[in-house]
Amino acid sequence: MTAMTPARTAPDLSYLLDHTSHVLRTRMSAELAEIGLTARMHCVLVHALEEERTQAQLAELGDMDKTTMVVTVDALEKAGLAERQPSSQDRRARIIAVTEEGARIASRSQEIVDGIHRRALTTLPDGDREALLRALNHLVDGHLATPAESPRPTRRARQREQ
Repeated sequence: MTAMTPARTAPDLSYLLDHTSHVLRTRMSAELAEIGLTARMHCVLVHALEEERTQAQLAELGDMDKTTMVVTVDALEKAGLAERQPSSQDRRARIIAVTEEGARIASRSQEIVDGIHRRALTTLPDGDREALLRALNHLVDGHLATPAESPRPTRRARQREQ
């Protein structure tokens, strides 16, 4: 007896979201590499510029484990884009301070990221673009706001930037 493939009863939303996310990340990685950054370096610079944040806070925002965060900050320091400094609020804590050159590069990297997103969205007709963004925001703020508990943890999604 031959097993039959189950009939699909709904669009493969997981594939659609995973594939588009993967392609966006590869394009971002390629374009950021042209200015000497990784997506993680971009993330750290931008979030460190928003307000005084510790390495642990930045790791949480960027969904990085401790080791990855240390490597990322080491690379930023080596490039002269950021430095570890004592916090102005708590002298025991160390924050990641962005240098003047780091702020300049972060501005350029944000332009790159925004351009990638803009180019992807402009391939859609205006009404579809607005509907897609509205629908994705609705999912992120509603039904898909919180991951399910799982005995086998999966890679956690990046936190939504405010």
